Amino acid sequence: MDKTTNQKAWFLVLPVLLLVAFSAVIPLMTVVNYSVQDTFGQNEFFWAGLEWFEQVLSDDRMWNALRRQVIFSAIILAIEVPLGVLIALNMPKRGIWVSVCLVLMSLPLLIPWNVVGTIWQIFGRVDIGLLGHTLAALGIDYNYTQNTFDAWVTLIVMDVWHWTSLVALLAYAGLKSIPDAYYQAARIDQASRWAVFRFIELPKMMGVLMIAILLRFMDSFMIYTEPFVVTGGGPGNATTFLSIDLVKMALGQFDLGPAAAFSIMYFLVILLVSWVFYTVMTNLDKREGK
Repeated sequence: MDKTTNQKAWFLVLPVLLLVAFSAVIPLMTVVNYSVQDTFGQNEFFWAGLEWFEQVLSDDRMWNALRRQVIFSAIILAIEVPLGVLIALNMPKRGIWVSVCLVLMSLPLLIPWNVVGTIWQIFGRVDIGLLGHTLAALGIDYNYTQNTFDAWVTLIVMDVWHWTSLVALLAYAGLKSIPDAYYQAARIDQASRWAVFRFIELPKMMGVLMIAILLRFMDSFMIYTEPFVVTGGGPGNATTFLSIDLVKMALGQFDLGPAAAFSIMYFLVILLVSWVFYTVMTNLDKREGK
């Protein structure tokens, strides 16, 4: 018996499509328009072709910002993913403490990004901040506004504190989906704790872990508010990531053409890596379905 296709469902999706077109597609087309044209005001545009793309690609400033961005995202993923899995493995599986742990793990995710930056900006100050004052009292020379290493450590610790909970909650959801029969079979076979993790828990968590890695990569690669509030991109340009450099170019220098070309390349890099993650997750789902 042939299945009847109901096309009326498109009317339910149409408002969402219109909203996405208004909030995403139209601004994107505007950016594309600015990236291939030049303007001298009074809404007069002149065709520039790929001039702005060539200018951005030949600028060492963009490549330095990209290098810092890649290093930051790699460090964040290398810390948050294993730490989140470790926390999820040690969270209680049943009882009243489950709710308590879930609430505590969710609290950092509820704090807005600008508030997180302000908290750590004050927290790390040597004169009034608890962290900065304590390190100074211990004789540790810490100043995130003047020392490059201190600035990087502050931003990394801040991001780990803010977003490790997301990885832990996703990993915990993957662990909760594992049937008890798997653990019972492992106990019968007298499998070690490492064997249980390697052959039971990790494969079952791979799907949610790929989602966590994808989300954390996208967010860390587009991070702007927290480093801008804490360090402003300094000291010097030590923490000037791609997003901060793009804002300086577009709003600080008002170079709309190069900024538009910059943003398109920025978008394409994130889109390419996201597509790679999606392909990997799809292959994992197909492999598990066999």
